Amino acid sequence: MGWQSIEAPADAPSPEPMTVRAQAVTARSYFPEHSHDWGQLVYAISGVLAVGITGQSFVISPEQAVWLPAGITHRVGSLLGAQFRSLWIANEVVSALPEEPAVYPVGALLKALIAEAANLHREEDDHGYADRVTTMILDQLRRATPISAELPWPRSEPLARLCEALYADPADPRSAEDWGRDLGMSSRTLSRRFEAEIGMSLRSWRRRMRLFKAIELLGGGEDVTRTAMDLGYGSPSAFIFAFRTEMGASPRSYMREEIQI
Repeated sequence: MGWQSIEAPADAPSPEPMTVRAQAVTARSYFPEHSHDWGQLVYAISGVLAVGITGQSFVISPEQAVWLPAGITHRVGSLLGAQFRSLWIANEVVSALPEEPAVYPVGALLKALIAEAANLHREEDDHGYADRVTTMILDQLRRATPISAELPWPRSEPLARLCEALYADPADPRSAEDWGRDLGMSSRTLSRRFEAEIGMSLRSWRRRMRLFKAIELLGGGEDVTRTAMDLGYGSPSAFIFAFRTEMGASPRSYMREEIQI
């Protein structure tokens, strides 16, 4: 099944100082490569977004947002569908933000502020409330520390097909040898190409992908046992051990801390 292109607005006005666009992105749809004359924060209030910039692609959940400075060529889409929020921010108010693309954590306060900003109509605001919400969003971004919690994503078609299949079914038991046969290459070639393109081994990527999906599923209300089964773990205890090893907390403790941020 192919991806469907979404037309971006061609006559969008410059943000003064911030414009929020809200849009539902259906599964396997994307905005083709483009750039803006202003900064952009890419965020999904629900679902998962795929963000591609020159030489790099990755996936973010509602726990992360991508900062794109002015002039950065990018493409944004969703493998499984998402509620997309795009914050366009004027250059004169982003001096404290990075000059390179960055991924930020999104806690409960920033998520609520983005949702509030999307519901505001500045022309109806005669008490400066919209400006105060914008200031709070910018303050949250200035105080945040960029993270490396995104899931890297390949740009070549064969490896993207592999990652799409594993993301859709994290319990898929196929080995590198099995995938090599399916993709018409040896397991050694597959491993070499994967590490060269992604910057980590297929095994490490699958481990990160499962943790990423775990946070997505748990954040959506799924319990630990169901999450463990969906991810292909043999038991809930095996999942809890793997999660605690990587994240430093049990799944329930981690999600409780996320909610309280």
